[in-house]
Amino acid sequence: MHELLIATHNPGKLREYAAIFDGLGLTLRTLDDLGISEDVEETGATFEENARLKAEGYLALSGLPTLADDSGLEVAALNGAPGVYSARYGGVKGAAQLQYLLDQMKDVPWHQRVARFVCVIALARPGQPTQFAQGTLSGVIEAAPRGTGGFGYDPLFYLLDDDKTLAEVPAERKNQISHRAEAARAARVFLEQW
Repeated sequence: MHELLIATHNPGKLREYAAIFDGLGLTLRTLDDLGISEDVEETGATFEENARLKAEGYLALSGLPTLADDSGLEVAALNGAPGVYSARYGGVKGAAQLQYLLDQMKDVPWHQRVARFVCVIALARPGQPTQFAQGTLSGVIEAAPRGTGGFGYDPLFYLLDDDKTLAEVPAERKNQISHRAEAARAARVFLEQW
């Protein structure tokens, strides 16, 4: 196996995976590289179900071994929301989505703002069962966005050990501690076996 499809259009995700899989001798391809514009519907009720749907769906479209992930933010005070709906939470994107989350949290005191990022990776290849890897990262929802790195909810996700948001830590640090990094390290073991 020399090529692996990373089932994303997101250049931030591709950069993170490229750093974590460095040295495996794989050429990483994206959906854009292969001209795949079809969307595989994320109709699952869990991160694992959505990751499986995407990995198996894009394997069928591309013929290449495929890595797909589903990840999101789970906020304890919001009963785990936004969860699998993280990318479309509040029906808005970017800064408006961050503000929507802050509005939901406006009356929640600091000590009850615990949250975690979850990432489930599904690895699919022809004729073999799909394999899964999971990672989590615990933190606290900040009162206002801080930092310009990362993407998504990173500017609101405060890391106690670093005294910074995920958007403020250097990319190298994020690639060591993030939920995606933890899941990708576990996925790397599968890829080495392949």
